[in-house]
Amino acid sequence: MRRGLTLCAQAVLMLILLQYSSLLPGIQWNAVALLVGEAQFDYVGWELGALGVKIDQTLYGLHPFMSEDDRSAFVRRYMDDLRTAHSLEGQVNAVYADPQVNDPAAASAELRAERDALRADLRARQPLAESILEGQVAAVLVEQGFGVLGQILPPVSAHFTEVPNLLVVSPRDEIRFDISINLDPLPIDQIDPLEARIDREQDVSSLIVPLGGIALYPAMVLETTSIPYALDTIAHEWLHHYLFFFPLGLQYFSGDSFVGETRVINETTATLFGQEMSRLVLARYYPDLLPPPAPPPSSDAAPATPAEPPAFDFGAELDATRRTVDALLAAGQVDEAEAYMEERRALFVQNGYLIRKLNQAFFAFYGGYQTGQPGAGGSDPIGPAVRALREASPSLHDWVVTMRGITTREGLLAAVAAGSTGR
Repeated sequence: MRRGLTLCAQAVLMLILLQYSSLLPGIQWNAVALLVGEAQFDYVGWELGALGVKIDQTLYGLHPFMSEDDRSAFVRRYMDDLRTAHSLEGQVNAVYADPQVNDPAAASAELRAERDALRADLRARQPLAESILEGQVAAVLVEQGFGVLGQILPPVSAHFTEVPNLLVVSPRDEIRFDISINLDPLPIDQIDPLEARIDREQDVSSLIVPLGGIALYPAMVLETTSIPYALDTIAHEWLHHYLFFFPLGLQYFSGDSFVGETRVINETTATLFGQEMSRLVLARYYPDLLPPPAPPPSSDAAPATPAEPPAFDFGAELDATRRTVDALLAAGQVDEAEAYMEERRALFVQNGYLIRKLNQAFFAFYGGYQTGQPGAGGSDPIGPAVRALREASPSLHDWVVTMRGITTREGLLAAVAAGSTGR
């Protein structure tokens, strides 16, 4: 019965979420889509393949018959072997890049055979590794109060895969998330001219960015060798699935909310949720991977005398950049804002932050994932307000229950004010 309910939930949620892969928000969206052409990602083909894997694992998977220790050990072995596969791929790439190797195919034959055999083994083991991680996240969600008769609805479901890129388009005179289109993963030599063509023909600011996950059902999760990152992304995408049944999720796709404040509140909530859930799951199943807490400040310690200049603070510098750009754009100084962003990009690169392109679309996208710390959100109060509500909430579940009904900055700030006054 439980398996049947899971399959039904997967099918229904897939049909609901897939409709949003073909949104046509306006004439400019169509114009950009024509420029992108066949590079658009095939949602339906991916979804059918992923659902087949999940149905098979639900019906015939071994994880219900494994002990907790065996499950965690299986995931660790899978990640270790995936790391080896990545290393082999890097060695093969190095052979092909070596100008002193006359026949790279022959020189890399043994490496490629080892890589291919390991990849085939990993493909066979991947569904079980996914199911174990899903079950571990679900178990902690139940502990945190999200269970319905001991079950998580919607069920936690994720699939490791190569995640598509996302094309983000913003107007030049304002930082605004106007258009997004998922694309097949593209090499940089195709990304750069495509962005340039869109910018030139549509007079916009565009950026093609990598993604860590997408809240289809099952969720797309970027293949990773990091257990903490996998848990963070699985939990992040599950919250998107959960919020779909509440105002914060439903209004993500409605009207101006798709490009505005509801999206930022939703993504910021999911970002903080994923981070916290990852630590909770690690503490239970992989305690050795949990970073130690920061030491408490000591009141009797002598103040330290700085011996060196402070390190470059990326978050603070990005925050200052966003605030300056907002001010320039508000004054109608578009060309000046774009020149300033290029100057700042050079500064970030000089300090080891290899930002390929810093423009309005960059801030439109990354400004939607706030944590309450200085960064791409600039003066936007959403990040600090969402974090303040979490700190004022007695539990993770209580916080999500509060957040799921908030869809505007006004409502968010009112909730923070009410909490600070005890009302």
